[in-house]
Amino acid sequence: MTAPPPRTIAGYLDAYADGERPAELLAATHAAITACDDPGIFLDVIPLALLMEEAGRLPPYDPVAYPLWGVPFAVKDNIDVAGRPTTAACPAFAYTPGADAPAVARLCAAGAIPVAKTNLDQFATGLVGVRTPHPVPRNSADPLRVPGGSSSGSAVAVARGLVPFALGTDTAGSGRVPAALNGIVGLKPSPGAVSSRGVVPACRSLDCVSVFAQGAGEAWAVFDVMRGYDGDDPFAKPFPADDATPVERLGIPALSELIFDEPEAEAAWESALPGLAALAPDVSAPDIAPFLAIARMLYESALVAERDASFGEFLRANLDAVDPTVRAITLNADRFTATDVFRAQHQFAALRRASERVWDHIDALVLPSVPQFPTLAALEADRIGPNARLGTYTNFVNLLGLAAIAVPGPRRPDGLPAGVTFIGPFGSDARLARLAARYLGEAA
Repeated sequence: MTAPPPRTIAGYLDAYADGERPAELLAATHAAITACDDPGIFLDVIPLALLMEEAGRLPPYDPVAYPLWGVPFAVKDNIDVAGRPTTAACPAFAYTPGADAPAVARLCAAGAIPVAKTNLDQFATGLVGVRTPHPVPRNSADPLRVPGGSSSGSAVAVARGLVPFALGTDTAGSGRVPAALNGIVGLKPSPGAVSSRGVVPACRSLDCVSVFAQGAGEAWAVFDVMRGYDGDDPFAKPFPADDATPVERLGIPALSELIFDEPEAEAAWESALPGLAALAPDVSAPDIAPFLAIARMLYESALVAERDASFGEFLRANLDAVDPTVRAITLNADRFTATDVFRAQHQFAALRRASERVWDHIDALVLPSVPQFPTLAALEADRIGPNARLGTYTNFVNLLGLAAIAVPGPRRPDGLPAGVTFIGPFGSDARLARLAARYLGEAA
């Protein structure tokens, strides 16, 4: 095959329906990955010979029984793929798992084939995508801007068309921020809907496996395969039946309640408003102050101690192996006491109760995905500030057990991507995906 590989899941399935062979498309995908001019995207590329073996093991073509038959995908390198190193972007932490993470295993059972592991903010601690000892993935729209994180490599790989979908993880926004900054879709499931076993924890009670894709429908198709209750995952939650009712009541905050750090970001949001308002017959302006206050708590309160609980022991034994910013954030937990943790939990409970009242009046909330688009130079001058700002509209979502999907919106006046994010209560994933698809003009 001399043409580039397809950019979408549908493109692969259409090619197979027309008689293309998996070995040929996988070889083209492998060639595109190895020829890529960005050395920061991938940390491990599975050898072509092994991909050919996987192609040979595929069952007969049946897109109903195997909805991802022969479709290649990339996996963030804090998620286990059997026989390939998992490093969380920390070489000293590396191990080789003997089994796939359940999320990966479900995709493989549906016919998908992992082809590479992707770069990330070390230990999934960051929203900028630059906290890695490896080369930083280049933002697909502007190499002078941050790629977004922590799932930087996965987002850039999809945005550049190297794979049709990729797995990320999302704790504070890592599956939504890089989607917004690269102009693609990032689906973050309801926490517990997809097993988090086989995932290096950032904050175990919050971590979600997320999906990057070119469209909302394709992101949903991947999630639909991955989801399922895992009784061996202590943070798994039974998932309700998909709600087929449309979103009738949409919450769009008043412009005065929103935070923008750049006029270009605000202009993009204002351009998005007419299309958003047309999505539902009942549009109202909810109070988002409790959400924003909860977002600040994730790193500014004792809740940050959960990162220390996840990988602090390794960090303290390997200080020189850990990114300085990741190290500083994690060790910041030392200033808090057990009493502080309970105080934070009490504060969070009060804010959570206030936030719950919003859902009495709306079915879904839509927010800007990010308030700014930092340059690499700005981040070099301030390693913490821009990262913290990127979490303005994302940090609270997993803390509250909500579902979300980030999609491209109208571009900024400077031509850079800008995104909007649809957010809903636990289990509203299907309604949000349909709403996002409508917004993007995808065929039903």
